Amino acid sequence: MNNNKILKISLLACALFSAQMTLAAVSADEAGKLKTTLTPLGAERAGNADNSIPAWDGGYTKAPADYKQGDKRADPFASEKPVLSITAANADQYADQLAEGTKVMLKKYPDYRLDIYPSHRTVAAPQWVYDNTFSNATRAQVDEKTENVTGAFGGIPFPIPKNGAEVMWNHRLSWNGGDSFNSYISSWLMTAGGKKVLATTTPYYFQYPYYFQESSLEKFDGNYYQGKIITERPSSKNGEGLMIFYNTNQEARASWQYLVGQRRVRRLPNVAYDTPNFVVSGVSFFDEAFMMFGPSNKHDLKIVGKKEMFVPYNSNKSQLVSSDELMSPNFLNPDHVRWEKHRMWVVDATLKAGQRHVVPRRTYYIDEDSWQIVLVDGYDAQGKLIRQQWSLPYLASDLPALTTQFAWGLYNIETGAYVYGMSSNDSKFHYKRTDRLPPSAFTPDAMASESSR
Repeated sequence: MNNNKILKISLLACALFSAQMTLAAVSADEAGKLKTTLTPLGAERAGNADNSIPAWDGGYTKAPADYKQGDKRADPFASEKPVLSITAANADQYADQLAEGTKVMLKKYPDYRLDIYPSHRTVAAPQWVYDNTFSNATRAQVDEKTENVTGAFGGIPFPIPKNGAEVMWNHRLSWNGGDSFNSYISSWLMTAGGKKVLATTTPYYFQYPYYFQESSLEKFDGNYYQGKIITERPSSKNGEGLMIFYNTNQEARASWQYLVGQRRVRRLPNVAYDTPNFVVSGVSFFDEAFMMFGPSNKHDLKIVGKKEMFVPYNSNKSQLVSSDELMSPNFLNPDHVRWEKHRMWVVDATLKAGQRHVVPRRTYYIDEDSWQIVLVDGYDAQGKLIRQQWSLPYLASDLPALTTQFAWGLYNIETGAYVYGMSSNDSKFHYKRTDRLPPSAFTPDAMASESSR
């Protein structure tokens, strides 16, 4: 065989390998389902067999007449009563509709309870997000090895996912209601002994350049998220700053911290994986923040399927009480948590050979309508379930959106302690859409200036 033939065969082999590593978008015919049997974001339009999950009819898109941005959004279902309560006594009847972590919590704590309410499919987005999602379906790709995404902008990247990596990117790039936001949040720790401890209180500024409506795929540079916090309380952390950029190219992500004692901004090397999260005093890991934070490429991600499950949902009532009322020892007060039945994508994450992680296996439960992670079960190296992450999906029909952005936490099932990562219960205002900040607001110099005031 001459050298030219060898070269051609080698190039062909490399091309085939590259094609296998880059997972292809769906066909135009398959994408057409987004206008027929699937919602514009990729969920099943139809309800389930017994109508306990209704058909999607466009979601909730209107705010109350007297609502103003920054107001605490009312519970639109406040008059409803639970149709079922699940406790340790009857949990076995509903076992196939519960996350494994939820079953363990019910078994461990006799007072733990799920109040199940009628299901409402409230998820909605503007038409331009639907249009971008339709375009993404046939052009977006994810590299299986690096997890980098190309060909996506302004909508769900993989509305008809073929693998776990695509589902996880749908969560990262899910619609949270717009491009620029301000929240005022507290992070709390509940000790195993039942003592409520403030970890931090801070204004939180964040933007999604991925959802800058006037932009386009051609203009988008891959930087899909910019976030900044300047801690106010407790006094020992006053003035500390944290700023994070995330990119569809995982190697381009970056984070910075301002420490008052050092009076300088420093680049952080590893705000990811199982690095203890210093914002909540290291009780949880960085990749557990926001239900999934940073890359997940230490794990193989596999779609297990889709199933009907009882999960927290349309949780505005949880935000309308004080943190003292919501947070009870060992778990959130069941009186203030709304559960509904919804279809969840189930994705298993198992540690890759040669990698290390304190939580080598996780099972993610992702809402089919919003593509946001609602529950996560975490297992140790012996296969024991040791932690459960949870979110409280919050309805902001004025945007419109259903978001888990600012109400999530983690139960340490082994110890009985838990983290409530972002609480707006005692806040000056809730999840507030704001005018877009200039690029200069998200720089190390700007963070240093704000932190040192």
